[in-house]
Amino acid sequence: MKHVFSFIAVLAAVPAIAEENRQLDAHEHGVGALNIAIDGSTVAMEFHAPGADIVGFEYAAKSDADIAAIDAAIARLKAPLDLFMMADAAACSVTEARAELESEESHDEHDEDHKDDHAEEGHDDHDGHDDHAEDAGHTEFHAEYTLDCENPAALTQITFAYFEAFPNAKEVEVQIITTSGAQAFEVERDAPVLDLGR
Repeated sequence: MKHVFSFIAVLAAVPAIAEENRQLDAHEHGVGALNIAIDGSTVAMEFHAPGADIVGFEYAAKSDADIAAIDAAIARLKAPLDLFMMADAAACSVTEARAELESEESHDEHDEDHKDDHAEEGHDDHDGHDDHAEDAGHTEFHAEYTLDCENPAALTQITFAYFEAFPNAKEVEVQIITTSGAQAFEVERDAPVLDLGR
């Protein structure tokens, strides 16, 4: 089991690099990121997508309709095999699924509060904006999954029903790590099947 967890730890490092790139690229709408680690029968997945891709907005939810949209999206994101469909022959089942909406702005402000009691004083470019305006472009959904696949050799393709579930999504950048190495793919709305058998 130690091998599986150390392997999954490698996967955890991948999103950190992707996160840095996404901050440099100014949070590209329409593009999500899916990182997958396969080790024996265990498949670990981590998924990130901008709030606009999932619910159509990135401001802080206040209305009942917005809150309901976020709750519904989180519920859908907790069903990974409905979004990222594996071949039936792989016989995969979900052993863990978590999803949440994160705000980079709220994390930044939290960090700044510890450095300076008045975080706003050091941010002249934010003067005149309220917290909800600052959140724009900085919210994203984050999900983590662990699957158990009885026949991992049959994991030859993944069908991205994700695009049907979330009409604003246009592309998913996929990184797959196995014991034989790492591969990167781009899966787009008009070609939603990722072929891993090549």
